[in-house]
Amino acid sequence: MKPVHLSRPHAIMMVGLPGSGKTFFAQQFAETFNAPFINAAYVEERGRDEEASSELNAMFLGEIARTNQTFIYEGDSLSRTHRTDFARWARMHNYQPLFVWVQVDESTCRRRVLKAQTMTAEQFDSAVKRFSEPHVHEKPIVISGKHTYATQARTVLSRLGSENRSAARPSVQPAERVVQRPIRVQ
Repeated sequence: MKPVHLSRPHAIMMVGLPGSGKTFFAQQFAETFNAPFINAAYVEERGRDEEASSELNAMFLGEIARTNQTFIYEGDSLSRTHRTDFARWARMHNYQPLFVWVQVDESTCRRRVLKAQTMTAEQFDSAVKRFSEPHVHEKPIVISGKHTYATQARTVLSRLGSENRSAARPSVQPAERVVQRPIRVQ
């Protein structure tokens, strides 16, 4: 794949139901681009309690932020509130937040989770109830959890490349053009 040189590092948060393929994509993407990947669930499984796990995840995020390198994070992204907190944290640390939403129908996710025995049916149902789809203002990149990794990666890289081209464009039009066009505030 063609390398993408980003003008600003990205904090990529994986979003989707359990069993959608978030971890698979994040691991492959991190491997392909030699990017750090923090799997909060992995840390939580090994932490002595919820508070200690939270502290460890915060410490890992803080240390990665010091590198100023794009990274992938898979944590509690079920609620818009958690995603908003993550985006705020990312911006505070000079990162561009990016949400990668891995979409798969609920029945496929349920089948995958129960087959892998990563959670019970009750835990899955609880996660489904807590999940709020990303809002259009979060500008998620939507990938299918049923497509190949290569297809998923191309979709994400295409968006990263287009953001980079937008950042490279001058933000102000030449004076004669500004006068001719109405200014729109979004």
